[in-house]
Amino acid sequence: MKTAEKFAINNLLHQKSYLSNGEFIPWEGEMDEVYSTISTGASYKPTFLGTVPHMNEATALEVLESACKAYGKGQGVWPTMKVSDRIAAMEQFVSQMKTKREEVVKLLMWEIGKSLPDSEKEFDRTVEYIYDTIEEYKQLDRDSAKFQKRDKVNAHIRRGPLGVVLCLGPYNYPLNETFALLIPALIMGNTVIFKPAKHGVLLLSPLLEAFRNSFPKGVVNVIFGRGREVAAPIMKSGRIDVLALIGNSTSAIALQDQHPYKNRLRLVLGLEAKNPAIILPDADLDLTIEEVLTGTLSFNGQRCTALKIVYVHEDIREEFNKRFAQRVDQLKFGNPWEPGVKLTPLPEPNKPAYIQELIDDAKEKGASVLNKRGGETSENFIFPAVLYPVTSEMRVYKEEQFGPVIPVKPFSDIDSLLDEIAASNYGQQVSLFGRSIKQLAPLIDTMVNLVCRVNLNSACQRGPDVFPFTGRKDSAVGTLSVHDALRSFSIRTFVASKENDYNNAIIRELLQSRNSNFVSTDYIL
Repeated sequence: MKTAEKFAINNLLHQKSYLSNGEFIPWEGEMDEVYSTISTGASYKPTFLGTVPHMNEATALEVLESACKAYGKGQGVWPTMKVSDRIAAMEQFVSQMKTKREEVVKLLMWEIGKSLPDSEKEFDRTVEYIYDTIEEYKQLDRDSAKFQKRDKVNAHIRRGPLGVVLCLGPYNYPLNETFALLIPALIMGNTVIFKPAKHGVLLLSPLLEAFRNSFPKGVVNVIFGRGREVAAPIMKSGRIDVLALIGNSTSAIALQDQHPYKNRLRLVLGLEAKNPAIILPDADLDLTIEEVLTGTLSFNGQRCTALKIVYVHEDIREEFNKRFAQRVDQLKFGNPWEPGVKLTPLPEPNKPAYIQELIDDAKEKGASVLNKRGGETSENFIFPAVLYPVTSEMRVYKEEQFGPVIPVKPFSDIDSLLDEIAASNYGQQVSLFGRSIKQLAPLIDTMVNLVCRVNLNSACQRGPDVFPFTGRKDSAVGTLSVHDALRSFSIRTFVASKENDYNNAIIRELLQSRNSNFVSTDYIL
């Protein structure tokens, strides 16, 4: 079977229900059509994929009621459940999820234009993330299966859930990053409402049955529609305890502003970034060019961790610019399932025009397009443009482009460059390219105070997922990793008793009877 035929859309997916209170509720209202910017015909035409509910405020608030009821003011089945039972539910879910790999991978390619290898990697990485989270939660529970004594007070300290979580994932990693919020929130005992991103919405449909089958009623609830029509009313109710969002700070601020009790609202946010690459005079250019190529253009640069501005030292700028521009022009554009493809159709219909605006603005202000193919445009793509020299007056310098355009800025004075990076609104990561320890050491010592990950001679990235993923300033709130996310979605809580025979007898009886799921020293193997 030919690859294109294997991945053809033969059956439309019409998501005619939403998940609430453990049931698929039929949706009788307006539907939103879902299109792919991928076209397979002789002339360009977006491909119709299916439909999803266009839910409204009233229905969103009904779903919220389900999540609140399941949490039950801390008395619900899920938040009071034994840790081992929550783990068993999660294991059941991931077991069922794995049977949907082929469907989800196919929809990842069609909905957001992610290449076949990257789509497969996203699914597999998400499964691995769930298993790693389960193991980390087991260890967290083992570490808590004890009493501590201080000043004649016994304390049994564990981590407890925060309440009801509103989870909003991004379109660029609609499975992996959504689940990086959803899975730790769930396993810690919270109940969740989540809304898929506008692009990458259908690919979650094959997993809804696994959610329904694996968790108690109301623990996982899925809504569809526009954020301002369904997410904003939910926030306005004041009944959300945690806002978990990966997206941009504008959306995060708008939703926070809807909440009437901001001091009660816990935030777990992964936001925008403008990660720089700093190329020093002694950098190995063979290595550097390949890493910068990956860092700037992996998934067309549609990653918060992408390298979005390249600072190259004056001494090597000519050689770097020439060789890098040539390598960009060698990248293959095509549909996601084509072998060797590195650049794929952009899922946002308006993105090519936006990128062209950035290119035109930079050219008007003195930059040139270094690569021959830079700015070539089709209905669903614009070929990456390498812009040089970029200045601080240009839009591409200020804005997070989130697409295939690469600003390159020369530098000679490292102190001025550090001042520039310190003045940035963002502080997620940086890539340093060089060899001299005398140059690298002070740079590292400064950069770790400006960003949260320094990548030495390598592109910025999120993984491995066991490492902390966060940012300073406008780039993040909270830390996401297998270890840290469990803590982000929970709070330390404990039972304390004064040391005396009366209390000690009660504690012993609690432990022996196993009537309490919280007061327990059972050790999970």
